[in-house]
Amino acid sequence: MGLREYVLRRIFQLVLTLWAFVTVLFVLFRMVPGDPTTRFLMDYPDPALRDARIEELGLDQPLHIQYIEYIGALLRGDFGDSTYYNQPVGELIFPLFLNTVVLMFTALLIAYTFGVLFGAAMGWWRGSRFERGGIVATLVARSSPEFWIGIILVWIFVYQFGLLPRAGIGGYGGELTMNLTGRYVNFDFLRHLILPALTGAIFYMATPALLMRNTMLEVLKADFIEMKKAEGLPERTVLYKHAARNSVLPLVTVVAIATGAAMGGSVIIETVFNWPGIGREMVDSVTRNDYPMAMATFFFMGTAVIVMNFVADLAYLYLDPRVTYE
Repeated sequence: MGLREYVLRRIFQLVLTLWAFVTVLFVLFRMVPGDPTTRFLMDYPDPALRDARIEELGLDQPLHIQYIEYIGALLRGDFGDSTYYNQPVGELIFPLFLNTVVLMFTALLIAYTFGVLFGAAMGWWRGSRFERGGIVATLVARSSPEFWIGIILVWIFVYQFGLLPRAGIGGYGGELTMNLTGRYVNFDFLRHLILPALTGAIFYMATPALLMRNTMLEVLKADFIEMKKAEGLPERTVLYKHAARNSVLPLVTVVAIATGAAMGGSVIIETVFNWPGIGREMVDSVTRNDYPMAMATFFFMGTAVIVMNFVADLAYLYLDPRVTYE
């Protein structure tokens, strides 16, 4: 099997996985007790008015008709109207999703940049106090709840030194329909981003650090490393171009897993720091029985994980030429 056939097969598997995911999502939300009109019972004391609302939402149709309309709407990029905000879900969820992506991308970028460097240093100085202390520090950070890390950072940087803001997203507030122009280059926004991003970075840094250390120890003992040294290559070239590159390979797959964990973990971080993101909105939407909004939040989170796994597979082919297309 050639590269083209492999990529086409992976694209087919991606589409099939997305279809299975949205189907399960549809079934699960139809199995939840109640319906989106539950919170409006006081507004619709007349059963006829409530039935009219159900008909307006299309919930009176047979389940297979609802499923076909649901798939068709997704293909058109139509997520329906929020029953809580009375606005199109697409207009509401894009700023929220962008907020979460910016937050968790920053956290993961910091975590994996410093985690890889820290792990390589621990592998290089194996058996030293630095390695032992580094392992303890990373394990403590990884086993600590995210909300606890956030509270500690708030106590230090907000209440002790007053260096950073406590919560929020900056001068734009937490409105769902805010203007995005110039938002992510705003200095006030960047100040509000530091604490939640640092909380996520500390929590997620242990995985790349420990994985990089372990793989570095194995790669440095490999035969091809000795061959490169025998060829007369500088030690720095052998270390960074060959040892480090091969040590990074397992991290490619872990990044996709970490992305899913980060998107799920964003619920806690966004709650602690009052960050208007998709994770916090997911919890609020389920509580309000706002099914269109809740389904959209789950869809965006799940799709991000599935797509990242697809990207990881393709990136692995580039980084490791030993991978076959079987």
